[in-house]
Amino acid sequence: MTTQTLPEKKSGTNLQPVEGLLKLAPYRQGKSTISGVDRPLKLSSNESMAGPSPKARLAVADLASTGAHLYPDGSQSGLRTAIGKVFELDADRIVCGNGSDELIQLLMRAYLSPGDEVVLSQYSFGMAFVHATSIGAITISADEPDLKPDVDEMLRHVTDKTKMVVLATPNNPVGQYLSRSELVRLRELLPEQVMLLIDSAYADYVVEDDYESGEQLVDSHPNTVMTRTFSKLYGLAALRVGWMYARPEVIDAVQRIRTPFNVNAAALAAAEAAVGDTEFTRFVRDENNSERERLHAELEAIGIEFIPSFANFYLLRFADNGKTAEAAGAFLEKNGIIPRPVNAGGPENCLRITVGLPADNDRVITTLAHFMEATPA
Repeated sequence: MTTQTLPEKKSGTNLQPVEGLLKLAPYRQGKSTISGVDRPLKLSSNESMAGPSPKARLAVADLASTGAHLYPDGSQSGLRTAIGKVFELDADRIVCGNGSDELIQLLMRAYLSPGDEVVLSQYSFGMAFVHATSIGAITISADEPDLKPDVDEMLRHVTDKTKMVVLATPNNPVGQYLSRSELVRLRELLPEQVMLLIDSAYADYVVEDDYESGEQLVDSHPNTVMTRTFSKLYGLAALRVGWMYARPEVIDAVQRIRTPFNVNAAALAAAEAAVGDTEFTRFVRDENNSERERLHAELEAIGIEFIPSFANFYLLRFADNGKTAEAAGAFLEKNGIIPRPVNAGGPENCLRITVGLPADNDRVITTLAHFMEATPA
């Protein structure tokens, strides 16, 4: 019988996280409470003010009463088939996740190694930077000089070490998108071996003719992936469900590391019902876009710069005349409304605000009008 000798313990040594991880700021979700206010108007997280489809609500209620004791469908076949039908896509080239966030993480785990370079357009989803860094990849941010993804800026940072390029279109916190022609130009000028990840979380709100959410590019070019979410237009943020569309070989790689029940049964049922309720989703989209344009007109009329948006949020920029974004945010909170201050690295002196219901938007307009009328301290 042999006795195993364990390595000698060394005092003062400890394991260290992946290089670069401790330089990341932890993700901070939108503020949801105001001290002393029972029910503040939360407009800080780009959530759907309309909520989910009535059909999705019924699906969750039915699941809770008849199927909560059963494991979810690990193949996700019902939801994938429903998505494929609505968007006219091959369901076998779709995989669903715990939000598109998880799918971005799985894709990076499948294709990135320590030392690989990832070029991310400046206003890409913050967690994409986190996931790439956690793998040991080197993240490089490409500026968005016109507050939207810039093809030449992204290409300028591509080297022979680049493994992936990531962009959100529309982007966040601005709400601008990259035109179809520019998106195609980016893909065609990237080396074929570089993965292009198109984060289309807000695609459901865009109706412009020159917009491309990514499906067609996935079909026509290798190493291209599109992610979408049910957290925004579909109002299912609490259930955490998203989906990815990619070539079969990419889907195969992701499926090999996906946990078998990564999307819970309530999320699968709700999302399947929601995506099929196209009449409701059209109503939510049109109502959002109409209200966003009304906000644009009325807020600019009171002297606040409204940066054009194609999502369910908008960015306000305050001129340097004593009316700062910080002061405006404090004034809104004093009146029970929670906006989202733009974090460091975003456009300066800006607030991001979710498009709410008409009455919510009336409150924002009235409150900001009072703010603009007030004498600076």
